[in-house]
This record gives sequence, structure tokens and C-alpha cells, in this order.
Amino acid sequence: MRALLLYNSRAGRGRIVGHIEEIIALFASHGITLKAKELSFDADPFEEDGDVELVVVSGGDGTINFVVNKMFQRGINPQLGIIPSGTANDFAGAIGMPRAIMHAAQRIVEGQEHKTDCGCVDGTWFVNVLSFGVLTTTSQQTLDKEKQLVGRLAYIRTGAHDLMTMHPIPLKVRYEGKELEIDAVMCLVFNGMTAGSIPLAPDAKLDDGMLDVLILEYHNPVTTCFNMLRHLVKGHPGAVHHLRCSEVEITTTLDERTDMDGQPGPKFPMHIRCAAGRLRLRY
Repeated sequence: MRALLLYNSRAGRGRIVGHIEEIIALFASHGITLKAKELSFDADPFEEDGDVELVVVSGGDGTINFVVNKMFQRGINPQLGIIPSGTANDFAGAIGMPRAIMHAAQRIVEGQEHKTDCGCVDGTWFVNVLSFGVLTTTSQQTLDKEKQLVGRLAYIRTGAHDLMTMHPIPLKVRYEGKELEIDAVMCLVFNGMTAGSIPLAPDAKLDDGMLDVLILEYHNPVTTCFNMLRHLVKGHPGAVHHLRCSEVEITTTLDERTDMDGQPGPKFPMHIRCAAGRLRLRY
């Protein structure tokens, strides 16, 4: 089997770099020829390697997002293995990958194929979550250099500023023949279960052909923050609307920034669907 290791040397303070040769040797011992390539987000990683049978991605959710989109743009769908080396690693956590690099590599070489869902917005793909509103664009607003220096503390600084500037977002949501009009402060469309390692959609499944949509209704800053906290401790506040659907259309009159797996997301209006079994994960 021919395989390609695509690694983000900037993710997780570059801890993957010191393991490259060891990973290559491990794969070789299992009859897999592994070529390592450092990712450049300005280039197509499959320019010379579009016929590989297995792609191993090392990085965070944004790295996985980039690779998956490049795969599908190229019309290829090899097996996908994940070695988590980012800050949050939400998608890797959803499939139970160990954070230790060599343990994750071992899981991949000994693993089997599992077909899992993927989210899609007008030809752009996300593996974990599409979101907008307060706190949801924290990752893309936080500088890579700051993440490398202080890790998750960098998100806290950016998130605190976000809370101070929260505002209502008028939404029209259409799903399963229903329509919801609501002033929201946050919306998350989950394929996975967590955002920033926080289990916001713990009952979501990666292989059920459904998306879990969480919408936090806006009241005022104090009440809204209280409702956020109640949801985190499983308090089930009425201000949190949970929709489960295979497709959803979301529109708003505002020019809100959106986020897909920590990367800049699409513009409104958005038609979001679940592509059942689209990913061929190996673990």
C-alpha cells in the first residue's frame, strides 16, 4: 500500500516533526510505503500524489479540513488516518484517537476502515463543526504564533473580547419542512460532538447521516452567558434550540463571519447538508 503523511509543522508547537522517521519505519514494518510531506496551505498536497491509497494527516481540525477539501476537489477519496497534533483536536477526539503521536500512528497501521459522515456547504466540506456567532470564530481570530506560545490560553484572550461584543443575529432556519425565526447569539452545526474540546453535542454521531444544530437564543448579555453555562452543565435551558436534520438552510441579514473547523467559512445564505458515509477513516 502507498500512503502519504501530510503534516502541519506549525500545529501543536511542531511536536510531530521529531517523530517523522519513526512513523515511516512503523508503517514500513506493516508493509505500507509512507511518503512524508510538510503541508503548505498555498499548494495542492496531491499535486504529485493523487493516486495514494491512504492519507495520514497530522495537525488539528483546520489541517484535516484543508486536506479533505483538497481530496474532494481533486475527485479522490483514499482512506484517511489522523494523528492529532493541534490544539483542540475535536474530530480526532470524536473517533477516539489517542493524543500520543506514536500510539495514534499504531492505531492507523493496525486499523480498519470506518465510513463516517461529512458536512457540506455548497461544495465546501467540514469534518467537525460549522459555526458563527459569539466565541465560534475564536480559532481563526487567534494568531498561530500566540497558539504556539501559550496553547489554549490564547483562545481565552480572544474569547473574552468576543463576549464583550456579543449581539443578536436575526436568523431564518429551514429544516425538515419546518421554519424557525430567531434572534441568536451563537449557532453550531455539528458533524462531530465537541468544539474546543467542550462537549456541546455529546449525543451526536459521526455515522447517522444527521447534523446536530445548536442555536443559542439571544436575550441580554448576562442571561445569555447564564444560558450558555447551563447548557455546558447539561441544564437544558429553553434558550438552546437543538435540531437534528440531514439538511438545513440558514439565512441572516447581517454579514456575519463564519467558521468551518477553525478556518474561515462560507457566506450567507448557507445550504448545509450531511454527506452520509463520505469519509473513509482508518483507525
